[in-house]
Amino acid sequence: MELQAYIDGKWYPKSEAKVSIFDHGLLYGDGVFEGIRSYNSLVFKLQEHLERLYESAHTIMLEIPLTREEMAKAVIRTLQINRLSNAYVRLVVTRGVGDLGLDPKKCKRATVIIITDKIILYPDELYRNGLEIITVPTVRNLPEALNPSLKSLNYLNNIMAKIEAGIAGYQEAIMLNFQGYVAECTGDNIFAMRQGTLVTPPTYLGALKGITRGAIIELARKLKVPFEERILTRHDLFNAEEVFLTGTAAEVIPVVKIDGRKIGEGAPGKSTLKLMRAFHALTKTDGVRYKLGD
Repeated sequence: MELQAYIDGKWYPKSEAKVSIFDHGLLYGDGVFEGIRSYNSLVFKLQEHLERLYESAHTIMLEIPLTREEMAKAVIRTLQINRLSNAYVRLVVTRGVGDLGLDPKKCKRATVIIITDKIILYPDELYRNGLEIITVPTVRNLPEALNPSLKSLNYLNNIMAKIEAGIAGYQEAIMLNFQGYVAECTGDNIFAMRQGTLVTPPTYLGALKGITRGAIIELARKLKVPFEERILTRHDLFNAEEVFLTGTAAEVIPVVKIDGRKIGEGAPGKSTLKLMRAFHALTKTDGVRYKLGD
């Protein structure tokens, strides 16, 4: 069966799903999005994702034509129509159709798109053995220019860093901010164990307030793992006992080498594995349950 995509209240086969060439999401990257996961017919942290979506939209003065309850129902219905119990959901809201000018007032109504599919970001062996990453030249956008709390369609900053990682032969890369401090990776947040304390950069340095990031922070506190948000340098990462990344698609993945330097013992650490197990358990309980037969 061909996958069905939701566009403004209707579902279309993947091959027929289209938006206008005058949509400002296409022309200018004017819009917001969320990446969401479902596990065994449970949409993980759906309410948290919707809260971030609507906050991002409010900040850029984009009016979403659905209530949060209607949006949640549309997400679930799209999963049901596609008969997907384990899936990745891409929820996109653009400024809508306008003209070739920048003025968002010319866009009368936002476009809402929901795409569901399966996703595998990294092969299983990298979760077992760990990921090698590098630092790339492209720095994270200045927070005063584009707030990192906005999950907007303006992703070129991350894409340029991803290109640089790919050219060097790596799947993921660290982005520093303009001061040289660690911000995040191209698509994931970053954590380090330093002298027994779990540390991650504060969002004001240029990191997205990730949903998985928040889940790991909550789990660390429940598991009595000492935790701090604080400034990190590359030196801090090189000399950490453990490093791992978090993201909706990546979940929790260990890092064993950065810029050629071995991290800790060069294998996934005990705290990382402990938090990975706790996170996988959380994905079975924290979210909105749905039935495929409905």
